[in-house]
Amino acid sequence: MSGTVGRLVVIVLFEGVDLLDVTGPPEVFALLRRETDEATGYQVLLAAGTMDPVTTSAGVRVLPDVTFEEVAERPIDTLLVPGAVEVDDRRRVHALVDPEVVGWVRKLAERTRRVTSVCVGAHILAAAGLLDGRRATTHWSTAQQLAADHPAVEVDADPIFIRDGDVWTGAGISSCLDLALALVADDFGETTALRVARQLVMYLKRPSGQSQFSVPLEPVSTTRRIEDLRHYITRNISGPLTLAELAASAHISERQLTRIFKAELGMTPSAYIESARVERARNQLESTDATLERITTLCGFGTTDTLIRAFRRRLDTTPMEYRRRFRAVPD
Repeated sequence: MSGTVGRLVVIVLFEGVDLLDVTGPPEVFALLRRETDEATGYQVLLAAGTMDPVTTSAGVRVLPDVTFEEVAERPIDTLLVPGAVEVDDRRRVHALVDPEVVGWVRKLAERTRRVTSVCVGAHILAAAGLLDGRRATTHWSTAQQLAADHPAVEVDADPIFIRDGDVWTGAGISSCLDLALALVADDFGETTALRVARQLVMYLKRPSGQSQFSVPLEPVSTTRRIEDLRHYITRNISGPLTLAELAASAHISERQLTRIFKAELGMTPSAYIESARVERARNQLESTDATLERITTLCGFGTTDTLIRAFRRRLDTTPMEYRRRFRAVPD
């Protein structure tokens, strides 16, 4: 594990910036402190043109920690550039680029080990010349704009995030969390990043000794198509979830569906569905009084015997033994 004490992360602020782009990554970085005993981590500073409050797209005002001029004198580990958009009367989305912000980003990048953008922040990096000759992503709604405005950039609208050398770009707004987790993984390893990810999404406090298996987090996919399929499975977990149904939802053939799952997740769709059902059953066993019959129905196992066999296969235990050991609600 490589590391320096207090990696300086500078997040760029400007009027109309997307709020989650600004607040999401620091939450990920802050959770790292819970997951490592080493004196390593991140120091996050919000930088703007002045020290005046910045009004975000959500109407929430944010106070800068430093000005661009002040932070330009310091070595920066990670420069994180969020974005801003406007929507016209035909509901078309356009990325906004402030030339003054572009100039500061170009200058700060010279003192930065790693430059990143969140969502439409890629348009600012591109305007600063930092994406020329590189592959990059952005929010799908502005990908064509990015490609048209900056032909020297190889725009790929599909991935959740892209790393090209020391420049990282993220896709949609919520993908700021995926990108921040990827940065943590790059700095501190996949195991630590996975622990941080669980803190973000698992609402139960897990007893010590519990299996850390979590279907939604492990393994991580990198394309929107497979993420959409995973969300579809989660939403419809109690149903039959046949290959034909999944293929139809993704507008692809069953053969292509199987090929995508194997390439992205290293397993067949059926294996992933069983894992997802087990994960849902685990949560039910930990947090509710539901009977095995009820859990079988909620999780789409068909029969209780199928549920029991899946638990033995995946977790080497029975559902009732699992509940006895890991129940989060006192009897």
